Amino acid sequence: MNVVRDVAAKQHLSVEIVALPDPARLNAAVAVGDLDANSCQDLPALEVDIAAHRHELAAVAHTITLPLAVYSKKVRSLRELKPGDTIALPESHVDAARALVLLHNYGLLQLRDGAGLDARTSDITHNPRELTLVSVDSRQLERSLASVAAAAMTYPVAEAAGLEPARDSIAMEDGRSPYAHVLVTRARDTGKPWVAALIGACHSDAVRDFILTEFHDSVRRPW
Repeated sequence: MNVVRDVAAKQHLSVEIVALPDPARLNAAVAVGDLDANSCQDLPALEVDIAAHRHELAAVAHTITLPLAVYSKKVRSLRELKPGDTIALPESHVDAARALVLLHNYGLLQLRDGAGLDARTSDITHNPRELTLVSVDSRQLERSLASVAAAAMTYPVAEAAGLEPARDSIAMEDGRSPYAHVLVTRARDTGKPWVAALIGACHSDAVRDFILTEFHDSVRRPW
């Protein structure tokens, strides 16, 4: 966001960055006009918050994707997984669903039509390798790598364990994942010139180059 701010300044748009730990607080601050925009969450999370609080907010652009990925200390690729191997999934339902969709997209299992982003293990219709899927507290996922064939971790969990998706994973979400983060403004502001200028700064060559240099493709671009 510091790079975004610097690019925006060249377009005569002054951006002040405010950091708060809770996306719900940031959404509320934008809704009441204390802030003009935020970039802190993916679209499914935003939609849940809007439904819960009836905020008149809108996602105006994608920003970055912090990919969920599968890591292993036992195999070097998904192809090496053996029948009956165990894969650890995050305990959170949202993150477990992301992991199931990722495994489905890589062909390790099949989910019923319509399972979508709410997928559960009960939605698995085909598991050709008879993989065992276990739920593990996110704080224990890195430790579980010593005993399971592979574990699915969100970006923050992997980062805390010193793991980088592009370098260390055996499967990772694409940049255009449904869980790409979004830039959020009040719904009535979406057509204003400053919003277009802010989107342009977020999608600038300078931001693209910074992401690639700083994160080596472990943070993805959905634009």
